[in-house]
This record gives sequence, structure tokens and C-alpha cells, in this order.
Amino acid sequence: MSGLREKRVALAADRRSEEISKLIRNFDGTPVVYSAQGTHNLSEETSRSDVETFLSRSFDWVILTTGIGARTLSNSAEKAGIQESYINKLAKSRLAIRGQKTVDWLKEQDLSPTVLSEDGTMAKLLPLLPEGLGGDIFLQAYNQDDAKWKKAIEDKGYSVYLSQPYSFEQPDPSVVDGLKDEVIGSTVDAVVFTSKTQVLNVFGGDRKAELVGSFNDRVLAVAVGKVTAKALEDEGITEVLQPEKQKMGAMIVTLDRHYRQKSLVDNP
Repeated sequence: MSGLREKRVALAADRRSEEISKLIRNFDGTPVVYSAQGTHNLSEETSRSDVETFLSRSFDWVILTTGIGARTLSNSAEKAGIQESYINKLAKSRLAIRGQKTVDWLKEQDLSPTVLSEDGTMAKLLPLLPEGLGGDIFLQAYNQDDAKWKKAIEDKGYSVYLSQPYSFEQPDPSVVDGLKDEVIGSTVDAVVFTSKTQVLNVFGGDRKAELVGSFNDRVLAVAVGKVTAKALEDEGITEVLQPEKQKMGAMIVTLDRHYRQKSLVDNP
């Protein structure tokens, strides 16, 4: 028997929400979508300028932090007719990488990381950069903790060029409020988060204490990977379910298994 039978699972995701919803239905669950991601705001002008800066200057390291950012820069290079030069220079660069989607993009380009965050976080990546050698770093980031990580790298003695090819606009407040209502009212059994941005958007603003209380008592918080799980824990969530393999499908399989095991305990 499926563990998700008669379970309502809210999705805070936007991208791939249809795919995740289908997986939940395959396990006889009921998905409800409340996209708390916000809209990606891509800047073609900024992205092209960043690529041109990368090609015109010498960098000791390149740090790519998101798959969307890496892909956006590459697409801008392609539109400008300089993608081959861009990829060739990346191939000759020391690449510091975090995040599975970033790794996936590298594989598409036949590129390999010089250093890779073992758990997908910047906190694990930064210690892999040599201390005290100085030099210039090209840091691809977006408008979330960008100043924090730029300063942390500069504190290690590097000069940082900050590339921000995209940013996030806030999601529709009524959608976020709808998700909060569901959680606080315990009308959903679990909420699936697929990014740190979604966590920050849901827990920002009002009713945080009520949200935390409901998650810690009645509603299960589910994270696709360690970065998202850490964001939930930082908000005060004491139990966060996450898969061993940071993939969407594995996350739903893990969720189904969790409820099947819980049913066996509750109904021996």
C-alpha cells in the first residue's frame, strides 16, 4: 500500500512542479501547488558583460554556484557568438563548484570541477580554496547571500568579481499566504521545498512562530537536498526529511517510504 494514500502534499516549487505532482499522484497522494519560488529575473545585459569580463581578464579561480547561473552565462555567450571561447577558457580554469544542477551543466559541456563541495553548500566549498595565496576570483552568484560569500572569499585574501546574471522577484503574496494557511491549519500533511529561496519566502514576514510550531508538531517539512534542509533547520524546524540522493524522484520515494514506515509503527 502506498504511504501517500490520502496524503495532501504541498509543493513550494515552481520549476518541475508538474513533474513532482505526477510522482506524488503515482503514489496515490494529492499534490497542491503553492509556488513560493518567485520569478527568475534574467539580465541579458549583465550576463553578457560578465562573460566579456571573464574573457578579457585573468582569473585564478571560477566559482559557479547555481545551474541556472552557469547556464545563463553560457547562453549569453552563445547569443554573442563567443560561446566556444567562453567554454574553452572555463576548461583551462580552476573551477570551484557547488550544487548538483551546476555539476550537471558542467557534464553537458564536458567540463570537470577542480574542487567540489561535498554536500552542495558554499560553507563546504570555501575551505577548499587555498588560503593566503591571493589572486582574482570570478564568483557567479545571485541576490541571496552574495555579499556574505563575497566577503568570506575576500577575507581569504582574494579579489572578487561578482557575476549576478539573474535575481529573484518575490512570489505572489496571496500564494505564499495560502501555503501558510494550509500549514498552520494542518490541512496538508507535508510541504516539499526544492530551494533555499522558497524557505526564505515562506518563513519571511508574519506568522513565523505559528509556521514553526505546526511544522514541528503536525506537518512534515521535506527538502530536496542539504542546502534546502539547512535553510529549514535555520528557521527552527527540528525534523526535516530529505533523500540520500539529492533528486526530485528520490525525494518523493523517500517521502512515501517515511509514511509507510510510520503506518507500520502506528498500526503494528
